[in-house]
Formats: sequence, C-alpha cells, structure tokens
Amino acid sequence: MMMKQVEISEPGGPEVLVLREAEIAEPKPFEVLIKVVAAGVNRPDIVQRQGNYKPPEGASEIPGLEVSGVITRVGHDVRGYNVGDKVCALLTGGGYAEYCCAPASQILPIPDGISIADASCIPETFFTVWSNLFMSANLVAGEKCLIHGGASGIGTTAIQLANLFGAEVIATAGSDEKIRSCYQLGAKFAINYKTQDFVTEISKFTKKNGVNVILDIIGGEYLNKNISCLSQYGRLIQIAFQNGINGELNLAKVMFKNLTITGSALRPASIEYKAEIAQQLYKHVWPLFTQGKLKIPIYQRFSIFQAADAHKCLEKGEHTGKIVLDVINNDEKSYSL
Repeated sequence: MMMKQVEISEPGGPEVLVLREAEIAEPKPFEVLIKVVAAGVNRPDIVQRQGNYKPPEGASEIPGLEVSGVITRVGHDVRGYNVGDKVCALLTGGGYAEYCCAPASQILPIPDGISIADASCIPETFFTVWSNLFMSANLVAGEKCLIHGGASGIGTTAIQLANLFGAEVIATAGSDEKIRSCYQLGAKFAINYKTQDFVTEISKFTKKNGVNVILDIIGGEYLNKNISCLSQYGRLIQIAFQNGINGELNLAKVMFKNLTITGSALRPASIEYKAEIAQQLYKHVWPLFTQGKLKIPIYQRFSIFQAADAHKCLEKGEHTGKIVLDVINNDEKSYSL
C-alpha cells in the first residue's frame, strides 16, 4: 500500500518540503502502525529541514516527532493495544505522513476530554517537560521555577504542569499578548524580555533569593543571566539554544551557589527511558486532563499539503502554543480504518 508523506528534498527553507508517495512501512515486533490524524509541528522539525539536526541512527528521515491517530496494525510482541485504539505517540521522526510506526512503549491513549486531533500536540512537549522539570530537576511544590519562552509549546506546557504541581512559576515572553497568556496558564509573574531585564525583575520578585529551577530553550547570552537568577542549590536545565550554543559562564557563582547545570535531548534517548516517561505521564498527568485542569493551546492548524506554511508560521515566532498539521480533514465525524 502507498501513502503520502512530507519529505525534505534538500536542506533549506520551508519551500524544500515536498509531498510525495511512499510505501507504508511494516511495524517491527515491538511497534504499532498508526493511521495519522494529525501531527504536531515543532522547532526540531525546522532545524532538521535546515540541515542542522540529523535524525538518530535508524530513525525516519521524514520530519515529525509527535502524532495522534488510530492503530491499524500491531507488532506480535505488543501487549495492551489493539487495532482500532485511538492513541498519541512520541516519534524519532516520520510524523508528517498518512501512516507511521511507533514503539508501543511510546504511545498513550487519548486523554479523556481531548479530541484525537488535538492530542497530536501532547507527546513532544509533555514528554520533554515532565522528564526535565520533574525527573531531572526534581521540581517540587513550593519552589520557584523560571520558564523561558513561556508562550512556546514547551513553555505553555511547562507553566501549566509546574503550577499544577505546586511550584511558583515565573515566565518570560516577547509581547504583551503572550504575557497575558502566561498569566492565564498559571504563571505568578511574567516578564516581557523585550522591554524588561529579566535578571533585575526576578531579583525584585524573589527579594534577591532567586529561583530554584530554570527551564531554558534560548541559550547563548542567557547562560550567565540564568546563573545570576538561580538560588542556592538551583538547577538550570538547558533543552534548546535558539540564541546560540555558546555563552559565558561565571564559574565562581556556580561553585559558591552550589548550582547544577544539565541538559537533555529527548529524540536520541533510549526507548526504555521514553517508556519510563510515558508511564509517569499516564500516572501523574493523564488524570489532570480528565479533570479538565490542562489545556492544549493551539495557535493554528494547517493541512498536510501546507507543511511549508506551517513551518513559516512557526519560524515567525508570533504564536502562542502549538501548530498542527491535519492529515485527516477535521470535518470528518469519525476516523475509520
């Protein structure tokens, strides 16, 4: 059988994304085959398209790190999922397509109260935020947490989860509209980094005590500023570097404030590690969806035929929340196999 998929014809701008026909893959024994309803669009997709983010060995060259859809085939080692189940999945690639394979340990049922199309926006950001804020940084109730890029997909997820688990959230964003969104999602304090110095503002807000945890997607010159914002025994988690990979570091502050600086990349992580994240999400976060406590802010939807436009939209940086590629028309009343 054949399907349509979005391919990167060569490294470059959004125009290098092309829709082509390809054979539908057979799932491995530990995988399921998903008929894709929608795929989330994320910044790593853009970096890959530009030629700066090679997929891990053995991963699909097709962009797309998260999807939602319906299981159409099940590998013979898979237990607990059946053909016809509606799921969302974390991928190492291959999401911009009508069908994709995913390890069964990296899929989760659609949370109650969330549409199957909207659920495509859950895996990448929720796996990333949970693993970094709660499994790595060990954020606990009562601590202060700074989220950079508060209006991004990662930011809107991190604000909500940190707030719901009892942390006091501070966020940075680049417009008054985005600042309002941060407050609506649960931030206690939001800073417009274009008009305010976040180091000064955080010092005032925390009465010079600093924050316990920082989740940063910016990098570059933010490194030393982040160090200045951290409290004693503070933790800096670096998960992206939109402003560059290099930054100055005051080692004296790191030593005398007993700081921890770490980072992570989810895409090349092991299936076993991603399985552990999935299990924790199902236990601790899925009930919050059922209770109506979590939102999935979606900025704009595009059809799979408009993948280039979706990338242009993300690159403009004006969005709050997620951008989606609809593979099956949203007007369809059901998602049949």
